Amino acid sequence: MIQEKKVLAIIPARGGSKGIPKKNIIKVGGKPLIQYTVEAAKASKYIDEIHISTDDVEIASTVNGLGLHIDRLRPKHLAQDNSKTIDVMIDVLDYYNKQNVRFDIVVLLQPTQPLRKSFHIDEAIEKYLEFNEESVVSVSLVNEHPILMRKINEFGTLLPLLNETSTIRRQDFTPFYIVNGAVYINKVNELTSNTSLNDNLRPYIMDRRYHVDIDTYNDLKMFELLLDEEGEQ
Repeated sequence: MIQEKKVLAIIPARGGSKGIPKKNIIKVGGKPLIQYTVEAAKASKYIDEIHISTDDVEIASTVNGLGLHIDRLRPKHLAQDNSKTIDVMIDVLDYYNKQNVRFDIVVLLQPTQPLRKSFHIDEAIEKYLEFNEESVVSVSLVNEHPILMRKINEFGTLLPLLNETSTIRRQDFTPFYIVNGAVYINKVNELTSNTSLNDNLRPYIMDRRYHVDIDTYNDLKMFELLLDEEGEQ
């Protein structure tokens, strides 16, 4: 809790994954992938409740082994390839509402961003309150700057994405950021099925070294390398 506001963290962990089967519980660095996010959420100073939303009994069993009890599985219609995360969040909030349990702030933590730490979560929540409860999304500086990106028109001609000259020093480029998927924060009573989480208003800027998105086996290898680097520091 922070400033008398109750905070719910939702960790979505669907069983189906085309790129990496059982991705959320695959072992990396000796732990199931989801454990990194669970540990970060548990270590947060402000999170009051952690809810794992999963349709998969094996994931539920793994999470129960981490000390979080899952007493319901996600409805199947919300566990499809085209299911929207915002609808999953609303389902979880409805579940608590039916038990007369209310929260003020909801934090979405995707297990595919395992390098996010508890201090990232807490700093993002503090930013949310600093800016009068405007929605927050974590971002990182882009590696490939859009000023150097081009599209090809119907005539086969290169066109710039940005209406800016690229004949400037790289250090003078305007900073651009990418939504990294690590932390989303919203006011509970403002969430609707039309809410676009990636369009949350306030940026919480994370150092690029914490940005990894696990979608392929190559991403897993990169994550293992980053874990090794962390262990050597």
